[in-house]
Amino acid sequence: MELYLMQHGTCFSKDVHPEQPLSPVGREQVEMSAEAARRLGLAFDLVCASPKLRARETAAIMAATLGYPEQHILVSEAFNPTAPPDQALALLAENSRQEAVFIAGHLPNLPEVASALLSSGSKVRLHFENGGLCRLDLPMVPTDKAVLRFFLSPLHLQILAGGRANPVR
Repeated sequence: MELYLMQHGTCFSKDVHPEQPLSPVGREQVEMSAEAARRLGLAFDLVCASPKLRARETAAIMAATLGYPEQHILVSEAFNPTAPPDQALALLAENSRQEAVFIAGHLPNLPEVASALLSSGSKVRLHFENGGLCRLDLPMVPTDKAVLRFFLSPLHLQILAGGRANPVR
């Protein structure tokens, strides 16, 4: 399985909007990341998101750009910020026949899921950024023998998308 992990795009603070949707900057981040993924020839058999609005919006943008039916996005509490990584791993195991899975999620859940897949015992420290994209290759699910195939920052994805070389802020 190819597993793609993305922290949602930059969102409004709770003070500005209690549901924290993507901000215009966050929407642009994810649109650039989605365009880069399209140019890389990525396609997903399953798109997942946490129930939080910013993650669902991120998943919807990725799905629309890559031709995945938005109504088939799997929304699960397993990808909430403080969900134990075991929940995400169990969901991945249930969908182990899928060849390419995309998850739009949050900190600290995403790095914890990646760490559990990459190593047994010791934690692997990965720095996720809003709109960045990580790919892990999993020989089976669950596993602690995943291979980190790439870890692209939003700036890398922006350049791949043909955008300007300045970071989106």
